Amino acid sequence: MTTQSGHNAELEEGLSFAPRFDAAGLVTCVATDAQSGDVLMVAHMNDEALRRTIETGDAWYYSRSRKKLWRKGETSGHVQRVVEMRTDCDQDAVWIRVTQAGAACHTGRHSCFYRVVKGENGDAKLIFADADRAFDPGKVYK
Repeated sequence: MTTQSGHNAELEEGLSFAPRFDAAGLVTCVATDAQSGDVLMVAHMNDEALRRTIETGDAWYYSRSRKKLWRKGETSGHVQRVVEMRTDCDQDAVWIRVTQAGAACHTGRHSCFYRVVKGENGDAKLIFADADRAFDPGKVYK
């Protein structure tokens, strides 16, 4: 049902979870720390990853580069337990609030967002911020 403003009332106001996957069968997922609110990572979920996340309470994702399903922390032990999952207004993205064991980023950092973009004279450069490593990725991912 579409409202006069062109919005889908059931999708935006209804109580049915009906994720809208993109052409590749993925939905974007933003993971934040449930306690601090820090953005930890942005990844993608396919239907199976989304179902497993809901069923198990562990964060599951789909790796576009490796073309495979993966449970966060299956190699590193740095798992994410889902505290709450939300979807946006048109259900094409999800937000999960998690308790993060260890670090979220495969580089060994707490968050994947450890660099600040600074503009200088029309150019952009990156500056490290909150970039201390919680683990050595060379030792964890062999």
